[in-house]
Amino acid sequence: MTSHTTSDYSCLDRPEVLAFLFHPRPEPGALGAPATEAEARTPGTSDVLIPVADAAVVGARLHLADPAAPSILFFHGNGEIVADYDDLGPRYNRMGINFIAADYRGYGRSTGRPTVTAMMHDCHAVLAFVGDWLAGHGFRGPLFAMGRSLGSASALELADAHPDRLSGLIVESGFAYAGPLLRLLGVDPAAIGYREEAGFRHIDKIARWTKPLLVIHAEFDQIIPFSDGRRLFDACHSPQKKLLKIPGADHNSIFMAGLGAYLAAIREMVFSAGGSHSG
Repeated sequence: MTSHTTSDYSCLDRPEVLAFLFHPRPEPGALGAPATEAEARTPGTSDVLIPVADAAVVGARLHLADPAAPSILFFHGNGEIVADYDDLGPRYNRMGINFIAADYRGYGRSTGRPTVTAMMHDCHAVLAFVGDWLAGHGFRGPLFAMGRSLGSASALELADAHPDRLSGLIVESGFAYAGPLLRLLGVDPAAIGYREEAGFRHIDKIARWTKPLLVIHAEFDQIIPFSDGRRLFDACHSPQKKLLKIPGADHNSIFMAGLGAYLAAIREMVFSAGGSHSG
């Protein structure tokens, strides 16, 4: 498959950097999953394994509400897997939203080894597969990209490369610049040759986004500070955008501290941006 990304992330693919950026773990009981066909789990929930490249497959879990409902394609944080969202997926469904969570290589049911280059390549294949799967199964609602923490890189990459395929963008605990995050993780960007203008370029990407945007960030995020969320929000020129601060929360307590407001903001954004049915 041909990658749409033009940035060179190879400087981030060093073992000493990847050890900080990725924390993969398998999903218990995931061995023997089918390669491409959906595997029924519970009513309304299916698993797929998406071919990406180098004979690797990336797992995704589809929590499906209704063919007419809007769908969110979600990329999680670096220490999570799609199974961690098994409780949250049905809550999206009760709001009338299809929720599709995708893993990275080496995570959950996926094969291969996670790298930044692979992550930024694979998100394009995931979007193409999910879009075709939904259309092929009669799902006709609008599609939204969403990323949490590290997953914001995948969501912003797709928003920049495929704005015609997406109806909105949701960035939760996303980073504006990679340099400060790398330094927090103990990596000197200059020492590995990383330059913001040749890397993720999140500010540039979100500045080109003109469709609906929702930015959600914890007030006291100790890993990616709230100021990053503010910078992303301010850089976007969309006439329909919202910044939601979760008071009293940090990076890992955002759901505990503000899940109600979090989900309400997503529901409002999705349905005001073209969702056809509110459940």
